[in-house]
Amino acid sequence: EVFTFNTVEIKVQPSVKVRKGAPISVICHADISKSTNFQLKHNFTFFKNGKLVFRTVSDNEDAQYEIPVTRSSDTGEYECTVEAGGKTKSSNSLHVWITGMSKPILTAEKKEVLEGEVVKLRCELPEEEPPLYFFFRKIKMNSTPKEKPVFEAYRNFSVAEFSVEEGDNILQFDCFGRRSVKLEFESSEHSNKTLVTVKEPFVKPTLKAGPSSNFTEGDRMQFECSTMVAEMRGIEIILQKNKTILKSVREKKHLKYYAVATLEDSGEYLCKVEQGKASKTTKLHVVVSELFPKPILAASMSELDENKELTLSCSINGFQGANFTILRKKSNRDVWLKKSRNVTMRVNVNDTGSYTCKAEVKGIVKESKPVMINVYAPVSKPILSVVSGLPEVVLGKPLQLICRAMMGTPPITFTFYKGNKVQKIVTNDTYATFLDKNITQNDKKEYKCGARNNHTSGMKTSNILNITVIVPIRNASLGSNPYGEVEDGSETAFLCSVKEGSWPIHFRIFRKTDHEVLLFEKSENADRVVWRKEAMNRQDTGTYYCVASNRANVDVKSRPITISVILATWQKGVIAAFVLIPIAGAVVFASWWFLFKKKK
Repeated sequence: EVFTFNTVEIKVQPSVKVRKGAPISVICHADISKSTNFQLKHNFTFFKNGKLVFRTVSDNEDAQYEIPVTRSSDTGEYECTVEAGGKTKSSNSLHVWITGMSKPILTAEKKEVLEGEVVKLRCELPEEEPPLYFFFRKIKMNSTPKEKPVFEAYRNFSVAEFSVEEGDNILQFDCFGRRSVKLEFESSEHSNKTLVTVKEPFVKPTLKAGPSSNFTEGDRMQFECSTMVAEMRGIEIILQKNKTILKSVREKKHLKYYAVATLEDSGEYLCKVEQGKASKTTKLHVVVSELFPKPILAASMSELDENKELTLSCSINGFQGANFTILRKKSNRDVWLKKSRNVTMRVNVNDTGSYTCKAEVKGIVKESKPVMINVYAPVSKPILSVVSGLPEVVLGKPLQLICRAMMGTPPITFTFYKGNKVQKIVTNDTYATFLDKNITQNDKKEYKCGARNNHTSGMKTSNILNITVIVPIRNASLGSNPYGEVEDGSETAFLCSVKEGSWPIHFRIFRKTDHEVLLFEKSENADRVVWRKEAMNRQDTGTYYCVASNRANVDVKSRPITISVILATWQKGVIAAFVLIPIAGAVVFASWWFLFKKKK
């Protein structure tokens, strides 16, 4: 008896998507091939989302799982497995969607709360399976409901809290749920509304200003804030203006505050009563009218030379009878000058600064805008110099000059001239610099600078600075007389010259054998120098070169020349005599010996 599973299939009737409450049948069918017609026992197992939901045994190749009244929690992935004769085969999964979520159940922890407390709510979807979304709503008359969403991954209920605020009296709450099915969202209907009553721990405070809410500068202002409270413990009354706390009292029903009115006191005042988490506020707008405008300080001059007279005058437009004080403003304090409308003084540079005046009427003090006074000392004759020190510059190199004014009130404007042409204008405190990058051999070599500030004496000019342009050495060469071969004991003249270069020029002549030997050095106000070497000897054979330099501080080296010291003529004759005389004597003796033998 041989058999094999061909396929196992699952299907749902009447549809894979039905409304909640409708019946469905989940049918599992096994397609089996047999060698003969024999009977098999089939074990059918049904799963939803991987969990076993139904099991049956049948002689037939079909079985069904009946759900007579569906719920939304029956939504899921269904599959079936058939086992027969030791063989098992499973179907593919099939998604079933039961539309229509159950109605949630909402409960409140309390039905009556105080302002400042919180309402704790619990929303449950008992027939649904997580994950679920819960939405809690706080509903007030004539306002948009406040909504709080909560996601629950592992349970079919959720909790939330809403604070009870000032003005809340009768509150309604409800909730609804939402689930995601195959990337689509489905929402439940809203729960029944739950009613919560709010009790006031105290009444909204009253805020009064006296004698009215309109004042004039200098008037005495009085504020009174009060409330009615059931329980005094923990009660606090606070008076604020622009978030600044003016006064507060604890465990009292009244607060009083007094002040002398100023223009800055205009604005909105707030009385706040707090007890625990409850808070209530009342606002009052107060207007303070001006008693007199701010004074105006006028100066006879805002910029003046030292030792000149300065007059400061303080006044109030259209108002008489104020007490005036003129002051000098400093960083750490005000310096009192005179308790008067006017002050006249002879100034020096130390009087530069900011001045104001104050006016006082009925205890109200107002200050003018500051007036800046600048007192100038004249600049001294500026000094122009080269930053590097010496009044010279190497051709092709930049020249940096500095102009200094040892005296004078800043800011000082410095002007640099090359010849009579303006090169640069700089404003600084005591000095300025100028970089001349364009130095040529035939350039104007005269520089000067001018300095001036706001003193009426005008510009002061420095002495003329003459700059020496140093031309660097170019093309050094070395020659000798005689050249190449020199007789031993004779005199040789060496000539080191340059093609170009500013004087004085420092010349040095070297001989190079195994090492360099300095033979001669000299500074000349010339482009050449001659060195005479008397009585040359064999040790003077070698390579010679010269090096030339000037204040450009660049050594220029000549090409080397080779000097060979050879024997002098008389030395050659002596050597010849010493060699030839013995030879001649030997010849004469040989001739004589030959004739003597012949005679015999």
